[in-house]
Amino acid sequence: MPNPVKTAVRTAIESGVDLVAAYNRRRLPKNQNSFVVGIHEPMREELTLHDLTVTGQIPAQLNGRYLKMGANPVHPISPGHNWFLGDGMVHGLAMKDGRALWYRNRWIGSRTAAAALGRSAAPGPRRGRNDTVNTNIVEIGGRAFAVVEAGSFPVELSETLEEQRYNPFDGTLAGSFTGHPHRDPITGEIHAIAYDGHVWDTIRHVVVSATGSVIRDVPIAVEHGPCIHDCALTARFVIVLDLPVTFSMRDVLAGHRFPFRWNPAHRARVGLLSRDRGATNITWCSVEPCFVFHVANAFDDEDGRVVLDVIAYPTMFASAGGELDRLGRLERWTVNPTTKRVERRVVDDAPQEFPRIDERRFGQRHRYAYTVSVPSDGNPQLAGATTLYKHDLETGMRRIHEFGDHHVPGEFVFVPAHADAGEDEGWLMGLVIDTEKCTTDFAILDARSFEGPPVAKVRLGHRIPPGFHGNWFPSA
Repeated sequence: MPNPVKTAVRTAIESGVDLVAAYNRRRLPKNQNSFVVGIHEPMREELTLHDLTVTGQIPAQLNGRYLKMGANPVHPISPGHNWFLGDGMVHGLAMKDGRALWYRNRWIGSRTAAAALGRSAAPGPRRGRNDTVNTNIVEIGGRAFAVVEAGSFPVELSETLEEQRYNPFDGTLAGSFTGHPHRDPITGEIHAIAYDGHVWDTIRHVVVSATGSVIRDVPIAVEHGPCIHDCALTARFVIVLDLPVTFSMRDVLAGHRFPFRWNPAHRARVGLLSRDRGATNITWCSVEPCFVFHVANAFDDEDGRVVLDVIAYPTMFASAGGELDRLGRLERWTVNPTTKRVERRVVDDAPQEFPRIDERRFGQRHRYAYTVSVPSDGNPQLAGATTLYKHDLETGMRRIHEFGDHHVPGEFVFVPAHADAGEDEGWLMGLVIDTEKCTTDFAILDARSFEGPPVAKVRLGHRIPPGFHGNWFPSA
């Protein structure tokens, strides 16, 4: 039961911090933020488009919806803004029997976005003052949820995206959630490592049942308030990435809205949390300082070690203002619970991000991983990032799909051709921006003919900002 005295003291402190931050925010440089111009310029209207133009042939098996989420600020941004904090917008494309039925984009109905748009906010319970949700769209318990880390409850979305409701999994989620929950394809359970920007000494392992109710919420002791964007599973462990990006009160007081910075004093470690014995049974393994946004997959090897494929950055948010300061590369980590050490091996040193696999293999040994290229100069406008990579992690071979000049792909998702399809037997799908024409194609590739032309493209006559993450939702 909450302590009323502690609650009152905390509220007073937070109010004082808000006043200082607001004052100093007005003193920050009024430079244009690179993630709200050019390719990232927010969309300004909600569209509903029917019977879309298709080039090629959409595979008949692809009946369902592709849903993707990103930050899309309603208001012009103010100093201290960060790419990760804008109002959420979901984009949806429905397909059936080889046709592209509709496209819709809708803002998530947070209180701030709804007020700016002159309409009622989405109903449902809120968690705290910040109800922005902008990171990912996932299927949990047969329903589509928009999710975000460290803050708001999830938002349940209707089939057509027209109806939204803040829904803490029917009242079973007590705290924050994550932008990257992962389903165990064997048990059907969904696992998350959740943190809270206001709680610096604890993170939580949250388990959601296959039917969509929280069945476990276990605290894990940490220091400094680490930013933990993703996690991984094996048959034995949940993998916790406790790395040196942590909460910075100094930057909050300086007026920056994104409060996480590189912290050399924070020890870098990988936690192996036993899936059946709780947080008291966690083995911490030291790793060289680095940061990981996204995990491809993990599995247990024959020698009792954990193998983990990640996109690793030498540092993150170390520069002034907390910009993305270094580029990530694909690495394979071998975590030894006996020596409590992590061995890092570079698989591909080309800059890349958004690793995905055939998620029927999640937590099990996998062979293939698919990633998106990143400009070698780190250009936030993504100029020259025109390729997808397909990694064969058994042979070490990397194959390339080139979309051509001025065509920038986002994250691509693997969809198996049928229930019994082999790994890599299926399609890769995602959005590709034409930066010259300011249009977007939804492209479908045959994963086994990776270098070949798309089997189908759905033309959208507007630019969809790159955004963050999406998934395929097959029809029931």
